[in-house]
Amino acid sequence: MEVVGTIASVVVGVAFVAAGVFKLIDGPAWPKQAADMGVVGPVAVVVPWVEIMIGVTLAAQLLEPWPALAAIVLLIGFTVVIVRRLLDGSRPPCACFGSRSTRPLGAYHVARNGGLLVLAMVAAAWA
Repeated sequence: MEVVGTIASVVVGVAFVAAGVFKLIDGPAWPKQAADMGVVGPVAVVVPWVEIMIGVTLAAQLLEPWPALAAIVLLIGFTVVIVRRLLDGSRPPCACFGSRSTRPLGAYHVARNGGLLVLAMVAAAWA
């Protein structure tokens, strides 16, 4: 079962690193995208760095189980933001992976986060 935890940790870690890097590549566009999602400026500025930090430590399996637990908290927060936008009828692009995420918010984004959440839980359980 340790292999399952390792795979889960690497998958979530790579997803987090990619999301953070793509947001940073977008430069000033990312805070605008975040604002469209209802995320305030100071939070938007640190999100990519937090994603990269959590992703690297998850993929490298450092400080277990803390990065997996941090990923769980972050994924819950991201999902709450998405669901709030869906409930208020807004459908901005997710921007989860910066400007590479142009698909309007929908159930797909909640399901994707749910899948990553399950993987993060597996990583935490088998850390």
